[in-house]
Amino acid sequence: MLNFKFKDNYILEDDFVKLSPLKIEHVEDLLGIANETDIWKYSFEKGNGIENLTKYIQSTIDNRKAEKDYPFVVFDKMKNQFAGSTRYREIVTDLKAIRLGYTWYGKEFRGTGLNKHCKYLMFEFAFEKMGAERIGLAAYIENKISIAAMESVGCKKEGILRGIFPATNGNGRTDAVLFSILKNEWYQNVKSKLKNKLNKKA
Repeated sequence: MLNFKFKDNYILEDDFVKLSPLKIEHVEDLLGIANETDIWKYSFEKGNGIENLTKYIQSTIDNRKAEKDYPFVVFDKMKNQFAGSTRYREIVTDLKAIRLGYTWYGKEFRGTGLNKHCKYLMFEFAFEKMGAERIGLAAYIENKISIAAMESVGCKKEGILRGIFPATNGNGRTDAVLFSILKNEWYQNVKSKLKNKLNKKA
């Protein structure tokens, strides 16, 4: 079993970024970012506009209550601004397996190293505090930016789900690329390599 309680308010932070539980009052903090239309290109749930964003945040809060997801709001300490959101999802306590997903940041926070800091904190907490054995991630096969980001934080490609998603252009179906990190990989080399990148602000 995972050492994890959905009701607890976990805060993950370093000198660069702070992740705290996403709450409905964060609608106001995230609305400007959420209106950047490119954020939602590869998402079934749209969060642009106050109505959509309110539904989006309420949905994941409800999933936390149902013990399915655990969402975070991301705060950039360098810019002193809210940057976006991410979450643990599909938390399977019996299998000690979780997924990371629904990660989105405003355009001014991309390419700054913020994502690497977030992933390091989430990986570290999952493997070293929760006792997870596996973390899974996935992306649309066309989403080259997300795929590159997952590779850059040490994730290993493990396969493709063919035709899993409706195509973003509404014409046919498209594939998902699957990635993962295992606990032993985290301790063997992923942690040290990723930490070196943080220190270099890569």
